[in-house]
Formats: sequence, C-alpha cells, structure tokens
Amino acid sequence: MFRFFRSSPKPVAAENPAPATSEAAVQSSAAPEIAPAPRQSWLSKLKAGLRKTGGSIAAVFTGTQIDDALYEELETALLMADTGVKATEHLLNDLKARVKATKTTEPSAVKALLIEAITDLLMPLQKQLHIGDQKPMVLMVAGVNGAGKTTSIGKLTHHLADQGASVLLAAADTFRAAAREQLAVWAQRNTVEIISQEGGDPAAVSFDAVSAGKARGRDVVLVDTAGRLPTQLHLMEELKKIKRVVQKADAQAPHEVLLVIDGNTGQNALTQVKAFDEALGLTGLIVTKLDGTAKGGVLCAIAREKPIPVYFIGVGEQLDDLQTFDANEFAQALLS
Repeated sequence: MFRFFRSSPKPVAAENPAPATSEAAVQSSAAPEIAPAPRQSWLSKLKAGLRKTGGSIAAVFTGTQIDDALYEELETALLMADTGVKATEHLLNDLKARVKATKTTEPSAVKALLIEAITDLLMPLQKQLHIGDQKPMVLMVAGVNGAGKTTSIGKLTHHLADQGASVLLAAADTFRAAAREQLAVWAQRNTVEIISQEGGDPAAVSFDAVSAGKARGRDVVLVDTAGRLPTQLHLMEELKKIKRVVQKADAQAPHEVLLVIDGNTGQNALTQVKAFDEALGLTGLIVTKLDGTAKGGVLCAIAREKPIPVYFIGVGEQLDDLQTFDANEFAQALLS
C-alpha cells in the first residue's frame, strides 16, 4: 500500500520516454532533476504565507489583560480571517474554557491555548491519502476555474510517483481551452502517460482512461475534470455523468473524489465544498494558494461545518510546495 508520509520528498528518477499511440496521447520524457526540499523549509513558506491571516489574530494577545475587550477583538480578527460565525463561536467558547481550566492570566499565554483549540478543531480534517487498496485507484478531481486544479494534479502526480506509484492521467477537462495541453505538460514533466481526445466527450475520456489503467496495470488513474462554478447546473450534471460512466469501467470507482479550492476565496470556498459534496460526494480536499492569503481561517469554517478531509495544502508553485495537511503545524503557522 502506498501512503503519503510527512517526510522530505525524494528526487524523481528519470525514465526513458514512451512513444505516443493513436488511441492515447502519451506524453513522456526524462523527468527534471528535483532537489529534496525538507518539510521544515516548506513550513517556513507556510508560516510566511499565513502571515496576513494570522498577524491580526496574534496582535490581539499583545495587551496587558484578559478581558471582554480581548475576546471581542479576537472575535473580529477571526471573522476577518474568514473563520466563519460557527467556528469563531466554537473557538471562543473553547478558548475561554481553556483559560479558566489553566488559570491563565497573561494574554501572551492565551495565544498558545488558541493554537491548541484550533488544532483540536482542525484534527478531523487531518487524514492521509492511501493509495494501493485498489488497482487502479481512480481519483476524480474537480474544482472551479482558477483554483489551481490542473496544477495540483501535476503536483499530486509527483507525490504519487515519489511514493513509487505508477500514474495514468485522464484529460477529461475538454471544456476549457488549452486544458488538455496544460495537463500534457505536467504528464511530460512527471514522465507519466496521459489519455486524451481532441474535442472528446469528458465521460468517454474518463471511461477510456480507467479501462486503460486496468489494462496497463497502473496503480493510479487521475481524472482531471472541467472547472466549473456550482451555479453552472448543466456542467455540474456533466460531472455526475463522468462519475456514472467511470463506474461502468470500474464499479467501485472513483475511489476518491477530490475538490481543489483556492484558499484566497474564503467563505466562498466553503460554499463550493458544500455544493460539490452534494453533487459528487467528496472524499477529500486540496487547498491551494495559502501563501499570501488573509483568509486562511476558512479551514476552521470547513472543519466546523463540512469536515471533509484536507489531504494536501499548497503554498507555492514548485512541485514540492504541495504537502500533506497537519492540523497542529497549520495552527502553529497561523499564529507564528
């Protein structure tokens, strides 16, 4: 079984390119040399990226006493960070209970208690993505345009290959111009095959990819679906169709249905999670673009209102900038 451990990624070994076929566009070449990036280095990026979110929250604890004014300021700061009303209320009540139980009197010490409260709130989101229970494991990836869906698929492919899994990509995003070409670039960069049809039906491409994955003995089939807004009902219906057709190729598939959300969109991200979950039954999230956002508190809102596991979070453009989610690491980075 392949798993994602929180460890430093290894360089991807180069492979010989495979020839393309008329049935499938097969893109491959020698993988670029990738230097190991220790997780500690990535955590520094995460802390820097969340500074806009956490700065105003941490500033609340620079006063001289713990009183109603402090909690009011904290409530405002949490709401401004898009933590959401329900999560903010939960955190404030939890924090007050911790302050009372520990008899804390210094505002600076309250920050550490808030880190504990946020960690506990986010812990249900912390879950590893397990690969290897089925072969091929079919991952269907959705998300609105601009969320970083296709880029995240490329980075996820890198992670999968780093764990020794063989990957087949399905270019089922036939709705967006150049989406197929963009995915092909990632396939080449990661030295994996891609199933693609110019102007093809997304469901048909997905079916062909799952069938090809079974025939070729691949460990994972990653299906890139068209980006769309939850309000585009006809496109949401197309997503449902893709899922139904994939099940014709493999009755148990898709084994994971992932949604990529942009951390900059705040509460709108929570709305997307609810809408896509209702349509597809989400099993996991990938949260991107947390670097430089002032709305990183949305993970708390998700944890309180729609606790779907967050498998990965991203804080940059490099392959290793997508890493597994750790509740305590995130809480500490948020208030560092």
